[in-house]
Amino acid sequence: MRTDKGSGMECRQGKERDDGSMMTVNEVEAVGKSRRAVGVIGLGYVGLPLAMEFCRCGFDVQGVDLAIERVALLAEGRSYIDDVSDAEVDEQVSAGRLHVSSDYSSLKDAQAVSVCVPTPLRKTKTPDMSYVVEAAKEVAGILKRGQLIVLESTVYPGATEELIAPLLQRSGLEVGKDFYLAFSPERVDPGNREFGLRDIPKVVGGVTPQCTQRAVELYREVFAEVIPLESTREAEMAKLLENTFRAVNIGLINELAVSAHKMGIDIWNVIAAAKSKPFGFMAFYPGPGLGAHCLPIDPMYLLWKAKHLGTATHFIEIADKVNTQMPAYVVERTAELLNRAGKPLKDSRILVLGVAYKANVNDVRESPALDVIELLEQRGAKVAYNDPHVPIVELEGRTLASQAVSGELLAAQDCVIVITGHSVYDWEFIAQNARLVFDTRNATFAIVDRYTNISRL
Repeated sequence: MRTDKGSGMECRQGKERDDGSMMTVNEVEAVGKSRRAVGVIGLGYVGLPLAMEFCRCGFDVQGVDLAIERVALLAEGRSYIDDVSDAEVDEQVSAGRLHVSSDYSSLKDAQAVSVCVPTPLRKTKTPDMSYVVEAAKEVAGILKRGQLIVLESTVYPGATEELIAPLLQRSGLEVGKDFYLAFSPERVDPGNREFGLRDIPKVVGGVTPQCTQRAVELYREVFAEVIPLESTREAEMAKLLENTFRAVNIGLINELAVSAHKMGIDIWNVIAAAKSKPFGFMAFYPGPGLGAHCLPIDPMYLLWKAKHLGTATHFIEIADKVNTQMPAYVVERTAELLNRAGKPLKDSRILVLGVAYKANVNDVRESPALDVIELLEQRGAKVAYNDPHVPIVELEGRTLASQAVSGELLAAQDCVIVITGHSVYDWEFIAQNARLVFDTRNATFAIVDRYTNISRL
């Protein structure tokens, strides 16, 4: 495996022919002009940040999204994602570098197209590839010779070659000869201020070596480091390994947290002690369940493929079972804490702090908070929530609004459950005004020893 590195933080443009020889000045200028037009399909948490990086490097970006409201907001220079500001969008739209549409025909002049559409799970926990399939069919209708198509949506190993390539070849063009196809998994981490998009190494695997090379040439102009792999399958598997590793280890620590509580052991102190070992241990932390598009979903793509091939993935199945049960465990612990205070869960007033799946973002995809709220209400509790990043949330066909945190609101609750540890929360104020705090994220670690009304997962 080799690594192609860009020139530090500066965007750059390749100056070599496919055979490795140097281009003439005129060739460089011609290739540069043709390569400056790229398309991005799906302008969500993955596609919009990617489109912005292309814009910053001087590309003319055509974004396509079927959500009319997203297109309208972007056209006005407004963002709907925390990691991309209104000012950034407005700058690129005003400069004429970012164009948005719901029409796939707008991609006809793009030399490269990155597909960043959702790949969710069905209720049966099997892959829902419908968004990818529809995007591929649309691209096939406008595909032209020499065009590079890169799938960034998470898929099962083999999907790019087995599913996407045949759809694109309906155009009459041959992959690896007439057009180029690669897989490059997204590695977006919403809210991460330490590692920006271009700082995260970009993994690339093509259907053919020429496909890989073309994808590397594109991405090394934007990303500081590009890692080419031997095939699309390797790249697809790499993405699934990253998140399966996390999901399995979180499942392990969630299971240990439940056992530790039964033994009267503080799991947070245990993790801190184990973490002091300078080798052979990596800390993972328990919580109310898995959230976001990746962790609860990606391992299931690998599980589905393995079952299809007749191989076993026991660790994935066990971890999924444990992690899926955590919202119910949070509700049981809440009932237990209320019982100790002489209060049944039914008719209790519960305030949930945080409905985003992680701290300091507005993303509620697969958030365990939604499951916790539903389970509490099923048990007869009267539930309200606060989240400074999520003013409203849709739940079972109805809309809930975030309640402002105040001393009066906190004092009126029988229990306050911390689901998301947003940094803006004043834990001291919350502990002082709430009767009972159940902290599922260890957000109150700095004050827990001073307050007897705080219990941790």
